[in-house]
Amino acid sequence: MAKDLKGRELGKGLSQRKDKKYSARYVTKNGKRLEKYFDTLPEARNWLADSRYEDTHGTTGITSTVTVDTWFNYWYDNLIVDLSPNTRRNYKERYEKNVKPTIGKMCMSDVKPMHCKMILNNMMAAYAGSTIRQTYIAMGTMFRAAVMNDVISKHPMDGVRYTKPVKAASDHRVLSIEEQRKFLEVAKTSHNYYQYALILETGLRTGEMIGLTWDAVDMVNKTLTVNKALEFRHKQQVWRAGPPKTQSSYRTIPLTNRAYNLLLELRELRKSQKMSKDLEQVLTYTDRHTGQTASLDMRDLVFINFRTGMPTKNSSYDTHLYKLCDVAGIPPFCMHTLRHTYATRAIESGMPPKVLQKLLGHASIQTTMDTYVHVTDDSLSKAVQQFEVNGVIMP
Repeated sequence: MAKDLKGRELGKGLSQRKDKKYSARYVTKNGKRLEKYFDTLPEARNWLADSRYEDTHGTTGITSTVTVDTWFNYWYDNLIVDLSPNTRRNYKERYEKNVKPTIGKMCMSDVKPMHCKMILNNMMAAYAGSTIRQTYIAMGTMFRAAVMNDVISKHPMDGVRYTKPVKAASDHRVLSIEEQRKFLEVAKTSHNYYQYALILETGLRTGEMIGLTWDAVDMVNKTLTVNKALEFRHKQQVWRAGPPKTQSSYRTIPLTNRAYNLLLELRELRKSQKMSKDLEQVLTYTDRHTGQTASLDMRDLVFINFRTGMPTKNSSYDTHLYKLCDVAGIPPFCMHTLRHTYATRAIESGMPPKVLQKLLGHASIQTTMDTYVHVTDDSLSKAVQQFEVNGVIMP
């Protein structure tokens, strides 16, 4: 049995080195030898006891004595792999920039509500309310998974709230009918017209539109199937395919006549379209429906940039939109405004919200109503006029 530097027995698997650090080691049931070093004897004993218990009972190897950094990495690499790439990227970015500097080195069991509140408070001056909300959600989801897996006994964010207001759904930009008309008139002179017009006809997200392939378009039955997305990762300088945002985002959309004619024209233009050699690649990703590996053949993409012969990058669309807005003489807007506008036009035309929910790919009807359905000045005026025609006649 090993002893410390003063000759005291420490117990099986424990010893003290000449640099005064304590060593804890054991052999797993699979014959693997594990060893770790600690500054104090209690830390070494706790790790050894936890590790032996986990090895015997087949647990994950994650305990409340690990740091928040360790748990985040385990959670990110193993427990949320089925989330969309954008969601995972947002979680990682918020953790690295805002959570890690404050509590990353703390033990999971030591994190209290005051530490979580401190993180949010530190963001108040420099960050928008929506970013603080993202951090709140990332922390909450990470710690909830720890509670569910018995890593910690209590959620450290119980009672923690953020106070900076988030931009209200009603504040999101939506084109009026006149603005939409002016925009499309100018957009017709650009090479991105088909992309913008198709979103206004289908409500696709930008990544869904970029990742649309011809095998997902049924010209016979006049439908479009959303089963993947594509985005350009600037940091790695690569294109990345992935599943749609959520399970509910998998959907088949009946095409309007306008959408059908747009795709018909695009199919004809494809015959003379420039195609880069870099399109000769097949991107793989995990399909959220089946759990199996799926693929996206970039040569089959519907939308290809006429200059580069490659897809247009996500961020480039917004830059182009701002220029078109200047020409059209309307306030600038981003790509997601087109999806907002589609949803609003659909409601204004009398589409039932439950139908719109399916077309937009939302899991909750509340999301559809709160986030995408807006009452425009045009619809307000029409409603009042209709009331005036059909309302009760005053004496």
